[in-house]
Amino acid sequence: MKKQQTFTDIEYSCRKKKTRREEFLETMDEIIPWDEWVGIIAPYYPRGKRGRPPMGIERMLRMYLLQIWFNLSDPATEDAIYDSYAMRKFTGIDFMTENVPDETTLCKFRHLLEKDGLNKLFFDAINRVMVATGHMMKGGTIVDATIINAPSSTKNAEKARDPEMHQTKKGNEWRFGMKCHAGVDAGSGLVHTIEVTAANEHDVTAAAKLIRKDDEVVYGDSGYLGIQKRPEVRNDAHLSKIDYRINRRPHSLPRVSDNSIDWERLIEHRKSSVRCKVEHVFRIIKCQFGYTKTPYRGLMKNENRLYAMFACANLYMLAMAGRSFSET
Repeated sequence: MKKQQTFTDIEYSCRKKKTRREEFLETMDEIIPWDEWVGIIAPYYPRGKRGRPPMGIERMLRMYLLQIWFNLSDPATEDAIYDSYAMRKFTGIDFMTENVPDETTLCKFRHLLEKDGLNKLFFDAINRVMVATGHMMKGGTIVDATIINAPSSTKNAEKARDPEMHQTKKGNEWRFGMKCHAGVDAGSGLVHTIEVTAANEHDVTAAAKLIRKDDEVVYGDSGYLGIQKRPEVRNDAHLSKIDYRINRRPHSLPRVSDNSIDWERLIEHRKSSVRCKVEHVFRIIKCQFGYTKTPYRGLMKNENRLYAMFACANLYMLAMAGRSFSET
């Protein structure tokens, strides 16, 4: 998608400083396997036998990724590309010969990805390569969940909140939305499995779905206490043999004298030092990509978006660690 430089490109190349947005987009442009992702979409994409010719797959994919990385609506994504040089450069659009695909085109492309579950294929393809190249290890998983808020307003056509979302109490605060459960590789901190449920589903109910077939150790916070007693774990030959290293609640730890070593708290600290890796990817999703509130109604659409975000988050963590996606 590289083209001859325009006068705007030459002018911007003389700047003394790059913005963080431009640096982020250059990083993602280098690490994302564009050819592979375009090949996944191609069998499902319109061939243009009727009506106007379809936009290029890679251009629409780039526009869609801008939408999820910067948490933009369809019209806001179109406007942002017109407004931002970094985004225009990332999409490879030359305003002298072409316009930005309009919001309706982006909406139809997004619906195509949702209908055929293509974002999950991106996520699975990335993970297969990471396992093959040694970036993602085997043998241990960290399980955790985070709540994503949903709009609780009833000012809509149905005069009701999203029926697939639910409210739950966390601490002293009531929250309405969904819950994203993640299984993270204990060695690398990369996400290998996700599950999406309503917010009132307890963390431990989805834990068995986050464990890989080759896992021998599972880490989790105190919300997963008692996982060994659950029927789906107790009745499974593999899950029942796993070493579950779950953090105990602080008030359950015994008190020790001032002159003795607190072995119980030392063990809990060691568990937490491994378990904390799961928080890094949640920070990227919520703080870097701004995904603190669900943009769509229903779990399926939001789950599809999360698959793309976690695939990009895994790649971004590799880039921040100074590692190449293809290195072994």
